[in-house]
Amino acid sequence: MKRILTIQDISCVGKCSLTVALPVISAQGIEACILPTALLSTHTGFKNFTFRDLTDEFDAITQVWHKENIAFNGIYTGFLGSFSQLELIEKIFNEFNDSAPLILVDPCMGDNGKLYHGFDEKFVMKMRELCTKAHVITPNITEASFMCGMPFLGSDYTQDYILELLEGLASFGARKIVLKGIRYKQNECGIIAYDAKTKEKVEYFHEFLPFHTSGTGDIFASVLFGSLINGESMQNAIKKAANFVLSSIKITLKDKSRTWYGVQFEKILGTLAK
Repeated sequence: MKRILTIQDISCVGKCSLTVALPVISAQGIEACILPTALLSTHTGFKNFTFRDLTDEFDAITQVWHKENIAFNGIYTGFLGSFSQLELIEKIFNEFNDSAPLILVDPCMGDNGKLYHGFDEKFVMKMRELCTKAHVITPNITEASFMCGMPFLGSDYTQDYILELLEGLASFGARKIVLKGIRYKQNECGIIAYDAKTKEKVEYFHEFLPFHTSGTGDIFASVLFGSLINGESMQNAIKKAANFVLSSIKITLKDKSRTWYGVQFEKILGTLAK
């Protein structure tokens, strides 16, 4: 059985980060091991939440893994909240590099043209450096534009702009880029995967649903990572990940008692197992 390590925060209530990654990766027949970066009572979309930073536990935890000869088939990082975490995770990449042939970094830093609270240009550059250590990165257009030092154009962009973003990310060392949230038409949304070495592009576009909530990017990255770990092609992986997110949104919209803080992906986890 394949074993992966996913490094991100965990919320006791709230459908994002590890709360999403654990069940989604497990449903794909992969052992999901975790390194929590922080413990929150609820995710930060709630008005009130507690936060406990777990960065100081990293070294002790990884030392135990080395003593127990624990290895991983892949490593996947999500939301990271500090420079020290970025530095420690780069160290983990190096330590487990021989056993982890696939590293995916989801550079969660911003959306809709703005960085999340507490992040700045220095953090962007440090995240960009971490992305060079990954085999696959999954930025949205906002994150890509910040890492490339290009202006964010809102919805007023062309195919040439998207290609420039992809080439820009490849120029600083990113190997395979999966760019999310591309909308050339009002009623559709898509993903483009770009191989920096071969210059090959694969695309997948689907209907756009105007429903915004936490965790959909985490679901996408978790399905994508699991699919790649299981040996699927990039084309199949981006299609499966996008369709699973879309189906999660659709089934959520059917439930009048739905909560605002996430999608009901649990109802369709069985489709991943199949």
